[in-house]
Amino acid sequence: MTHGVTRRAAIAAGAATAAVFAVADKASAAPAGPAVQAPGQPPAIEANGPKRVQRVYDRQKTRAGGRWHSHIAALNPDGSATEIVADDADFVINGYSVQKLAVATAVLDKVDRGELTLGTLTPLSADIIAGGSGIYHLHRVYGDQITVANFLTAMLLVSDNTAVRLCGRFVPALELNEILAAKGFVHTRVEPVANPNRFFLGVTTPREMHQLLTRLANKTLLSTGSCDFFLSILRWINGYHDGVRREMSSDERSRVATKYGADFNTLGGSRHEAGIMFGTDGAPVLTYSMFCDAHPDQNNYGATHPVVQAHSVIGRVLFDTIAIAAAPSAKSHHTVPKFQPYKGD
Repeated sequence: MTHGVTRRAAIAAGAATAAVFAVADKASAAPAGPAVQAPGQPPAIEANGPKRVQRVYDRQKTRAGGRWHSHIAALNPDGSATEIVADDADFVINGYSVQKLAVATAVLDKVDRGELTLGTLTPLSADIIAGGSGIYHLHRVYGDQITVANFLTAMLLVSDNTAVRLCGRFVPALELNEILAAKGFVHTRVEPVANPNRFFLGVTTPREMHQLLTRLANKTLLSTGSCDFFLSILRWINGYHDGVRREMSSDERSRVATKYGADFNTLGGSRHEAGIMFGTDGAPVLTYSMFCDAHPDQNNYGATHPVVQAHSVIGRVLFDTIAIAAAPSAKSHHTVPKFQPYKGD
């Protein structure tokens, strides 16, 4: 499988934009009324939802361009999944920052085994700072002692690249891959380099990312406490909003756990997004793993990128297919506090 030669391109504000497709599919993107569950359909998915999603996905994929590799599925109360979109879902692809979900999984696995705690401290030293996405490189002065919880939050919420290096201090590349293999992932791996505590983010497949997300949602990927910590970050409304969550209210955004990834290689630009949608009762009802590579618009990391615009349309349609509440028999639930602005004391 050819992935192209990865360039560790910094994602920077002000990157030059290429020509952009207009993808204002208003009829599909506009919020619809409450979805209604019909007899014989997977719980919490409206009767025409799967066909509608496939139709909109196909249209947006064509408009946006690039090579798409995706998996979208409804999650049933019995723990099974019903495929809605399976588009080259076993393609092995550079995951870029979506791969940070796998990195966090390995770190939290060591927490669950008692080899680390979320309160374990490590220095934020100048020699470990990485550029691109995130916040730590903006500090300019270093020397803080930060916790595992701190850098995992930065990695998952704002996709901090320095946080990946901090993960490597505690889970070297070879051990990280062993943890992923032990959890049953065949293709999802980081790419080791000469320094055992550093690595490139490596590869995954849309189907394996669906499996990771499903097990995170039903709390079998890690301990319940680690899954709750993980999901609370991915669902928080200060996270990534340009794609799937763009056309949503704050309450709706809080029902979506999502992770974005972007970079480019010799094939062109890649724009990925993967996540979970939850019912109002906190039960997981849908996963999406949308990967797109070989796109000519490789330097635009903003909301106007054609693939990111497509994600926003598809995301709104996905959300509109899930019912007001999942079935009461759903095994796992996860809720987040309602956002309240803080005015200061």
